[in-house]
Amino acid sequence: MAQTGNLSFSISHTTRSPRSGEVDGVDYYFVSVKEFQKMRSAELFLESAEVHGNFYGTSRPEVMKKLAEGLDIILDIDVQGAAIIIQDKEVPAVSVFIAPPSLVELEKRLRGRDTDSNETIELRLQNAATEMQAAVDYDYLVINDTIESAASTLLAVIIAERCRGHRLPTGEPVILTIANEN
Repeated sequence: MAQTGNLSFSISHTTRSPRSGEVDGVDYYFVSVKEFQKMRSAELFLESAEVHGNFYGTSRPEVMKKLAEGLDIILDIDVQGAAIIIQDKEVPAVSVFIAPPSLVELEKRLRGRDTDSNETIELRLQNAATEMQAAVDYDYLVINDTIESAASTLLAVIIAERCRGHRLPTGEPVILTIANEN
């Protein structure tokens, strides 16, 4: 995100407990199940889903405000939420599936974080094996082999999509003028 302008990250709402070092309003908006369900009933989410036993949702007002400001928005969502966003014609979406190099590497990373129980890690690995089958439904696939390589590939996707939409790599609109020679 530091390499390009006019880009914003959408902070999701979740009912899970914060991990060590996570800050409310920065990493997630941490809410109770009751508050989450109230927001869902009020249709305040573009998408919401239960993932790994917790609820997650993307704020509709926040995303629509940022889109109106001309920003591109990065949503970090699972395949359930992505399917909802892809079908929502109100939101111009480009889908990017970010996959680990392998399930073995994913397990190594999850265990290396030392933030989840063995039970949670096993659930995440089972879900990942199923979710990876959905990669074929996305516009782009990025393999998260190294952070540098994955970030570079994602930046290339963002720039390509901006150019396809007749915008500069920075996200600013391009206005072509043709001089009248008469």
